[in-house]
Amino acid sequence: MATDPQHRLGELLEDSDPPFEKVMSCVFGIEDHETRTYLALCERPGSTIDELATVLDRDRSTINRSLSTLQDRGLVERDRRLLEGGGYVYQYTAVELPDAKEMLHEALNAWTRSVHGVIDEFDSDRERPRPGVRSEPRE
Repeated sequence: MATDPQHRLGELLEDSDPPFEKVMSCVFGIEDHETRTYLALCERPGSTIDELATVLDRDRSTINRSLSTLQDRGLVERDRRLLEGGGYVYQYTAVELPDAKEMLHEALNAWTRSVHGVIDEFDSDRERPRPGVRSEPRE
């Protein structure tokens, strides 16, 4: 991923059977509407901001911000298409769903390794008292 998202994995722990959309939002640290934008692009590759705004019933500025976030997370690619009458328009395509799923697995595996490291390192530098042995000298 291009940037490390502020994941919201704690939210996943609150739901024993979260839907895919929630998993994606929490792991990538994106908003639910950004996940909906990604999924809409999966169904409509090469869409423009105007087309997505119509499909998702959102304003252009919200779609633009969503696409920027998705690009930062490596989930969306942008291409420039030249128009016949001059000028250009940006078209957006979602990273293939299997690739996004692999990114989810990688992010969760990295998080799990990190948590295991915290668990393993906890209290490792402290001397543990043994039962029946006093840690303070007697006087």
